[in-house]
Amino acid sequence: MTGKHASIAPGISCSFHSLVALLVATVLVLALCTTRETKSPAEEEAAADDFSLSGCDLFSGKWIYDKEHYPVYKERDCPYIDDVVACERFGRKDLNYQHWRWQPHDCNLPRFNAKAMLERLRNKRLLFVGDSLNRNQWTSMVCLLQSAIPAGLKSQHFNGSLITFRASEYNASIDFYWSPLLLESNSDDLFHHRLPDRIIRAQAIEKHARHWTDADILVFNSYLWWRRPKLKVLRGSFGSPDGIYEEVEMLRAYEMALRTWSDWLERHVDGTRTKLFFISTSPTHNRAEEWGKPPNQKCNNETEPIWKEGHRGMDSDPEMMRVVEATIGRLRRKGLKVQMVNITQLSEYRKDGHPSIYSRRWGPEEESNPRRYADCTHWCLPGVPDAWNLILYSYIFYF
Repeated sequence: MTGKHASIAPGISCSFHSLVALLVATVLVLALCTTRETKSPAEEEAAADDFSLSGCDLFSGKWIYDKEHYPVYKERDCPYIDDVVACERFGRKDLNYQHWRWQPHDCNLPRFNAKAMLERLRNKRLLFVGDSLNRNQWTSMVCLLQSAIPAGLKSQHFNGSLITFRASEYNASIDFYWSPLLLESNSDDLFHHRLPDRIIRAQAIEKHARHWTDADILVFNSYLWWRRPKLKVLRGSFGSPDGIYEEVEMLRAYEMALRTWSDWLERHVDGTRTKLFFISTSPTHNRAEEWGKPPNQKCNNETEPIWKEGHRGMDSDPEMMRVVEATIGRLRRKGLKVQMVNITQLSEYRKDGHPSIYSRRWGPEEESNPRRYADCTHWCLPGVPDAWNLILYSYIFYF
């Protein structure tokens, strides 16, 4: 018996070890499968779209009139549109501005899939940081998404400089934070910020940036509020009698602010977890002579884009964007990627897309004098910022 047991034992031992190895392999496979990121049907649909955007310049193209597919949403169906950009609500009759689609020369942009975007944002925070143009883009993003969220499962809240849109079913937030000069300034109130002097506090960003740290996608802009020859720079604290004020040329002050911003990103942002974007200049259309109209007119009564390819208005400052590009380049060399979203050229064509006099802010006096009061800075919604967000969506999904 002892001999038989001795001869059988090695076989039993071999089978036992094989079984253990098989079980371990099975557990490892299951672990890999369960830890792999799963996609919802909406995300699978977005990923299955036949798009190859690599090597394509999304910012070089033309506007195509597409009444069949645009606008993606109706103004009346999005209650989050601010009165400043609700042009149809305030009397604009020509609605052709809603029907233009941005078409890159070398590729097609993907369709905006609201459910796929919401799935991508599940348990995440998308945050737009900047001025009223970035708020314009944030509002567009909310309108693009909100129709896919059932009533009762979405909400909007104001808290100081922060506006939060919540999609509770997805535990997702799409937020806007008012910080027009990025640094702490005397223009930091979301509603009361029109002051004769603009003052930034040197190297002071923490007051704002503490609201950004937990964002998964950060979309910055900072341009419009810098457009004056000089700004005041405060060395010290607001309200302190020891503060020193210095008048600084705009471009130098802008470089100082972006240096502080980039230093903060280096210290506080994990580039493997957080996607970073910077939106380029949003152009204005305050000089009708630029597109062949009499001088001293603005964008009022414009109903079509500018057709001249490469048109560039006088109010856009390429020097400022070169400062941004240099700052982003330094960050990239240090291992932190910030993607520039160059909306400038495609928006330059759209002299027809602004609120002009169709806004709640104007009364009869202003409406009768559009040469003076027309808003040729912000953008009607639906409209041009929807194209900006489609490009942002493309970067999030396909790059």
